[in-house]
Amino acid sequence: MGEFDFQAGDRVRIYTKAATYEGIVMPRPETGGKEHVTIKLDSGYNIGVLLGAVEKVERLAAKSEKRQAKSELKFEKGKPEISIVTTGGTITSKVDYKTGGAYPLTKPEELLEAVPELAKVVSVKNIQKPFSIFSEDMTPENWGEIAEAVAKELNSSGVHGVIVTHGTDTLHYTAAALSFMLKGLHKPVALVGAQRSVDRGSFDGNMNLVCAAHYCLSDIAEVAIVMHGKSDDDYCIASRGTKVRKMHTSRRDTFRPINDLPLAKIFPDGNLVVTNTNHKKRTLGKVEADTKFENKTALIYYYPGLSPDILDYYVKQKYKGVIIAGTGFGHVLTQKENKKMEWLSHIKDAVGSGMFVGMASQAIYGTTDPLVYSSARNLQDAGVVYLKDMLAETAYVKLGCVLAHHKSPEEIKKQMLTNIAGEFNERIEPQSFLY
Repeated sequence: MGEFDFQAGDRVRIYTKAATYEGIVMPRPETGGKEHVTIKLDSGYNIGVLLGAVEKVERLAAKSEKRQAKSELKFEKGKPEISIVTTGGTITSKVDYKTGGAYPLTKPEELLEAVPELAKVVSVKNIQKPFSIFSEDMTPENWGEIAEAVAKELNSSGVHGVIVTHGTDTLHYTAAALSFMLKGLHKPVALVGAQRSVDRGSFDGNMNLVCAAHYCLSDIAEVAIVMHGKSDDDYCIASRGTKVRKMHTSRRDTFRPINDLPLAKIFPDGNLVVTNTNHKKRTLGKVEADTKFENKTALIYYYPGLSPDILDYYVKQKYKGVIIAGTGFGHVLTQKENKKMEWLSHIKDAVGSGMFVGMASQAIYGTTDPLVYSSARNLQDAGVVYLKDMLAETAYVKLGCVLAHHKSPEEIKKQMLTNIAGEFNERIEPQSFLY
């Protein structure tokens, strides 16, 4: 690069007046300037060095000299078997020093090279990759593909459980979807992501995967998100797939159980402490993937000033059902004097057209309740179904599944108020708040 004799992939030591840096030369970004070089330090972090400040460069190893040999580690025979379904995200990716990008790991030996700790816990029987996309690009059709892949692996002889790797942005939607789509679930399913990229020193994917492997060997037969329980590397928590939510954009302990205690606290050494005895237990059986989903399902986040015309739009577009994330106990504007903005008459029309209208709370914690204020009682009288403490995202996913199987308004309401996968509680434990 420039007047210095090195290229991307080389290991170098760079001397400047201020400091000395040693690491791997990264490819120059397409949008970057030519006045600096990026070095990946041994810590995993990248640092940019101005070439004008460089006094000397030692080329320690050429790209071709970098050790490329595959790990000689192998999964031990006799270890319990699990399978992995990878859908994208950084957690099962490896940095390609030729391009600076990351590529997915698709073979057990590649995964073992990236996460050698797994060999001490399990043997990976199979890795499926139905697709590789960012989690924000997920659709209900993708949820169905994941469910089918997971069901196939769960029904495979000798498999104790399945790990699903996934980007974190919509991980809780997929967790809810699998909770409803995997019928007859009798083994653990762990969804895992990573908040920090694979080239960062603070990469959390390794520990999350190891803890997920331990979860797959447990007697808890539930879909759960298994990720860091604290910002440090003490332990992970397994949170029920219908009662969990991403609560921070970047923290490693972003996924928190909502109105629920974690199913378990899992330490990297394999110590698994059950923290919620209300869970399904491992049994024998066959899992079936029921992937039907009504795409004419919507989630409306209410805010002051939101026109009820949005509801009319969904009616005109022939949507079968909507979930409203209302304020507090489950409210929207109902003041009759405000004819332009009141929602009550529009909700009556929507319900009259055959649309299901469910109410969740955007407060996240706590439960909806139509009996505290008269405005909510009016909404209930108009046909709104209050969905207890069900998360709005979970309610949306559940409604899409229910609408794909039922047409009768009475049956739809009955199914939405039937606890299928632990999606709501009759009693919320005080200690579950901000767990």
